[in-house]
Amino acid sequence: MPELPEVDAVVRRLREAAANSQIHSIQVERPGTVLPHQPGDFKPLHGTKILDVRRRAKHIFVHFSGQLHLHIHLRMTGNLYILPDYRLRPHTTRIWGRLTDNRVLIFDDSRALGKVHLVTNEDIQKIESKLGPEPLEPTFTPQLLKTILATVKSPIKPALLDQTRIAGIGNIYASEALWHARIHPATPAKDIRPTKIKPLHAAIQKVLTEATASAYTEYAMPGTQIASEEFGVAAYGRTGEPCPRCNTPIERIVQAGRSTFFCPRCQQL
Repeated sequence: MPELPEVDAVVRRLREAAANSQIHSIQVERPGTVLPHQPGDFKPLHGTKILDVRRRAKHIFVHFSGQLHLHIHLRMTGNLYILPDYRLRPHTTRIWGRLTDNRVLIFDDSRALGKVHLVTNEDIQKIESKLGPEPLEPTFTPQLLKTILATVKSPIKPALLDQTRIAGIGNIYASEALWHARIHPATPAKDIRPTKIKPLHAAIQKVLTEATASAYTEYAMPGTQIASEEFGVAAYGRTGEPCPRCNTPIERIVQAGRSTFFCPRCQQL
């Protein structure tokens, strides 16, 4: 599943390729992707220009002239990109926009779980109001992390995945950050020792910064490579392999329906 670094890479590439491009027409190939909209609802985008593409957590917003906006969530296998000719679109294209220069903006989604919606400024404000702070923004400080976790009784790993508390951290990078900070994933979030807050904060930013840089240069599409292309995972997906720090076999547990990977020696409960 695309996480913050991969979504960021999609947004940055699309912004570079599509800024100020003009939409000739929009075609919906799979109506389920745009529900509750109908395919005809996208006609107001015809003739508009793409003004900006931006990310908030794992949400993508494409802003058009005329105060029109698309809200896109990639889910498991979604991808968003430009092809040089609209006739080259793949069979897994769910919605596409032909540009006036005959290039095409593609929403490609092999499992058809992603969503594309027309939204207003007010809709965007509502979506963003439910999200926690961005972990790579300067406002995300160790003190803020401490405040966020102070009353959370659930284990730290699921707490890091709660988008209303911290926006954008996904399953892979939560496991990796906890490994770097030497924190057991089952530790109640409120019980994280004060001496561990700064290491956890630093680990979150280190992992996401490195993965974001890797994703921008290497990421192609969901499922092509584990974790973020050339980003080297220490624990995620390495069950039974030696911990890079102490050689103890990495273990896997399930938390809130998601796989968690950790070192039982380095990350003692």
